Amino acid sequence: MSMTASSVCTTPAAIAAERVAGRAPALGAHLYGGGLDVAVFASHATAVDLCLLEEDRSSPTGFSERRLALHRTEHGVWQGHVPGVGAGQRYGFRVHGRWDPAAGLRHNPAKLLLDPYARAVTGGFELAPEVYGHAVDEHLTPLPGLEPSTLDSAGHVRHGVVVAEPPVVPADARPHTPWERTVVYEAHVRGLTERLPGVPEHLRGTYAGLAHPATIAHLRELGVTAVELLPIHASNDEPFLLERGLSNYWGYNTLGFFAAEPRYATAAAQAQGPAAVLEEVRGMVHLLHEAGLEVILDVVYNHTAEGGDGGPSLSWRGLDNTQYYLHDDGRPARLVDVTGCGNSLDFRRVRVMQMTLDSLRYWTERIGVDGFRFDLATTLGRHGTEFTPEHPLLVALATDPVLSRTKLIAEPWDVGPGGWRTGQFPAPMADWNDRFRDAVRTFWLSDPATGAAGGTGGDLRDLATRLAGSADLFAHGPLPGGRGPLASINYVTAHDGFTAADLVTYDHKHNEANGEDNRDGTHDNRSWNHGVEGPVAPGDERGGPGDAARRAGRTPTVHERGPDILLRRRRSVRNLLGTLLLSAGTPMITAGDELGRSQLGNNNGYCQDNEISWVDWQLEPWQEDLLATTRHLLRLRREHPVLRPAHFATGRTAEGDLIADLAWFRADAERMDSAAWHESRARVLQMLRSGHAVGDCDLLLVLNGSLAAQDVTLPQGAGTDYALVWDSAWERPSAGEPQVLAPGSVTTMEPLTMRAYLGRRS
Repeated sequence: MSMTASSVCTTPAAIAAERVAGRAPALGAHLYGGGLDVAVFASHATAVDLCLLEEDRSSPTGFSERRLALHRTEHGVWQGHVPGVGAGQRYGFRVHGRWDPAAGLRHNPAKLLLDPYARAVTGGFELAPEVYGHAVDEHLTPLPGLEPSTLDSAGHVRHGVVVAEPPVVPADARPHTPWERTVVYEAHVRGLTERLPGVPEHLRGTYAGLAHPATIAHLRELGVTAVELLPIHASNDEPFLLERGLSNYWGYNTLGFFAAEPRYATAAAQAQGPAAVLEEVRGMVHLLHEAGLEVILDVVYNHTAEGGDGGPSLSWRGLDNTQYYLHDDGRPARLVDVTGCGNSLDFRRVRVMQMTLDSLRYWTERIGVDGFRFDLATTLGRHGTEFTPEHPLLVALATDPVLSRTKLIAEPWDVGPGGWRTGQFPAPMADWNDRFRDAVRTFWLSDPATGAAGGTGGDLRDLATRLAGSADLFAHGPLPGGRGPLASINYVTAHDGFTAADLVTYDHKHNEANGEDNRDGTHDNRSWNHGVEGPVAPGDERGGPGDAARRAGRTPTVHERGPDILLRRRRSVRNLLGTLLLSAGTPMITAGDELGRSQLGNNNGYCQDNEISWVDWQLEPWQEDLLATTRHLLRLRREHPVLRPAHFATGRTAEGDLIADLAWFRADAERMDSAAWHESRARVLQMLRSGHAVGDCDLLLVLNGSLAAQDVTLPQGAGTDYALVWDSAWERPSAGEPQVLAPGSVTTMEPLTMRAYLGRRS
């Protein structure tokens, strides 16, 4: 097969379709037979050129191209084989066809398009008129008539790079942590290690830094089992952020679903090229696996970096706009946005589902990833605008022999009609449980804040439901018992929203650094500043939440109740973490919460790639205490299966047991009745869970959500004493022998505290 070459080819050389019996090239660019197999989906195109690029400073775009015409085959796929092309080759596509925005068709061969299946990307994105498929003015505003732009985009966009397919990661190289032992740690690759002293400076903020022994030591000593990474797929910064001089730190703006984001690789790997970046990612996963830690990726298949109708033309829009994106059926030019990001991928389309599944299998099999958290997962289950748990993509995830064995986690909402779907995804998926988050924050923070102002809070029903595993959400379904309590991903904080320390320090968000006049971010924080907004003068040797703001230059408020406020803030953080880690369900900790990390009141740090978002490892005494507390709670969870039930309790006494599998009591040890559940002034709750079925101690959790000390009578259990193993009033876990109390004993609990007792049977 012959090719022609020139510095900038304007007439494509034809590539004859290579026909090999029984073989149809897979979508993307793959090394094969001494050359390159290429296949791309563009069903409305009249011609597709493969563009092989080389740097050339004499060219107007900075690159010379060899353009080679692909051959159209069945079902809208264009393909070809180019001999002599090897790893490291930059490439893209130029697509010819009808330009008719009113019909949703936006083909423009002046735009170099990224292969949706590119395994690696290189270069940068420059916000300029050249990146738009339609003509724009100097302010990037579309010109009247939406005429096609004639400006070449090759020098302003990221390019795909050919890399060799990495080998399959063997199954026996993975930890395979069962759900009942899973504790998720949500972290950002850069933010976790950018300031970690034990990591060498040249590795900080990188894939290699995440897998450094110092990072792994912290994770293992903490007691988590899985690291859930914010998106590491190749991404672009949104135009409105670039115009403000900001960047998308979180990465929820995907440009390539198969390629790793190069900016998180070490400088050495970036200099060596995309193959080295890919190997650094694989090496990170391998080292975490060797340490017994699973890797879960936060993935964003619901939308892409091309934005709304007025956004740039980078890949899918120029390839096949109406086939990839969800459009209004009555007005094909208008995108239907159920994500709030300008566009939504259309999961009625076979090629969209194929791209998603192919991407997931690639990251699982070739990179070694153990699971995925699906951003705005409701979009993935929509037939148009209607969600269904029986969506073909969700069925495919449940039945795929590779993907069904991974951990699959839904963020169970989007902004479209009927978007809130917590508890409605099918097995084997687990769901982020926002109801748990809200109930815990309400009981420990917003209700006491209301009480301090003379009001009353809510009753205890919702809190009890969350402590017991959220049966109202996860006990239903086609199988008896539903998905079980472990399908509830319990969390109190996540990447978006206040950190745990900020929840107890600020009543209001402080997002001024984002450049939107504090309009962005949620108003529903359910937080409590304990009487003073922001930092207060410590007044004691421990300090407390607000210290980070003080170190960052925020002037502390000198308040006569400063020491008392800090004490209560420290205790409230322990209550939040204690409830999270001692409840039924699968807990997720946000990186830095175990250290009291603050974002200075910013509850939407998506564009803050700086000290606001990075974990600060310079610890005050109270932060050392909090870290010790978190480790202690996770050790209790690890050692006692009664804390991580796999099935919902029934409230009945099993054969051979002496007590019900789950029972609820008032402060006076009387059983909770209907009146008690509806009493808005009741602020003490006792939960007794039998450990008989799992061969463990019984668990008694006692929660005092009152602003005053309360006398509590411990209930009659299985006839044994209760050993106090944790009290949130403790600044640091007790190292001595636990206090042992007999059933019926009366004990006084400090205001706003919780305790965990283990009942040992003889």
